[in-house]
Amino acid sequence: MTDRSSRDGVVGSASVAVSARNLGKSYGDTVAVRDLSFDARAGEVMGLLGPNGAGKTTTIKMLTTLLPIDSGSATIVGIDVAAQPDAVRRVIGLAGQFAAVDEKLTAQENLEMFGRLYKIPKTERTQRVDHLIDRFDMGEFADRIAETYSGGQRRRLDVVASLIASPPVLFLDEPTTGLDPRSRTELWDEIADLATQGTAVVLTTQYLDEADRLSDRIIIIDEGVVKASGTSAELKTSLERDVLEVHVVSAEDLDRAVEVAEQVASGVSSDSEDRLLQIPLTDGSSQSLAVLRQFDASDIPIDDFQLRRPTLDDVFLTLTATGGNR
Repeated sequence: MTDRSSRDGVVGSASVAVSARNLGKSYGDTVAVRDLSFDARAGEVMGLLGPNGAGKTTTIKMLTTLLPIDSGSATIVGIDVAAQPDAVRRVIGLAGQFAAVDEKLTAQENLEMFGRLYKIPKTERTQRVDHLIDRFDMGEFADRIAETYSGGQRRRLDVVASLIASPPVLFLDEPTTGLDPRSRTELWDEIADLATQGTAVVLTTQYLDEADRLSDRIIIIDEGVVKASGTSAELKTSLERDVLEVHVVSAEDLDRAVEVAEQVASGVSSDSEDRLLQIPLTDGSSQSLAVLRQFDASDIPIDDFQLRRPTLDDVFLTLTATGGNR
């Protein structure tokens, strides 16, 4: 697996491949995207995170010319999306949430078809198809029709089809939804390799571990508005707190434990199934000791506990409506 952090210097000096400025999109009285701005650079994976309905897919559709932009502007490798949509389509690849391949064709035939749609000359097209099949380890199923593929094989073909024209910019809208863990990991490796070779990748996902592992930078949006942006490490540090996780012995102890913890800290959350409390602490060591002493004084038995740094899940739940005020 490529180490994303090892490429920070390269990414920082690379040219801007995707530029969005104050993008806006509404459906009647419903605002889907409001004043959304970001840049994605060549050789960078830009993660776009948010709960369902946050505006992620709408943003991707505007940037890939599938939806008109209501307000603001966007360019792809310097080409204006609104003014030159045909030119934009020639320099991007897109793998949406649902496979766009023809299930009655083989992988080889699907890739040939996409190559013809991009008007790639026959000799070059054949070489490109053979190269992609080899590079993405599709040889074992390339001659079978797609309706016989596993979910991972079909998704791999969908992503590879978006690369047939060697686009400098690739948009992936929740590319690993529904894949098993092995297929997800394999696709992660492929996405990271593409970025290493200079492709700008804009990735939407609801899997926070995926964003944490792949993304050079992350934008969190909710209700069409940017809530935060930065590297994964920067976003975690921005919470300025640690988290004390405490497992109590029984479900009966949980409510009492929440009441006790709230005497020392705010924003306490609980999981009754796991008998788990998560307690945000701005002064980790001293506050955690105070909480544990309170549990002991209140005769609340504890199975185990740990003090940990914030995760991307903590950031997401804090900043989005899904997490309320947590």
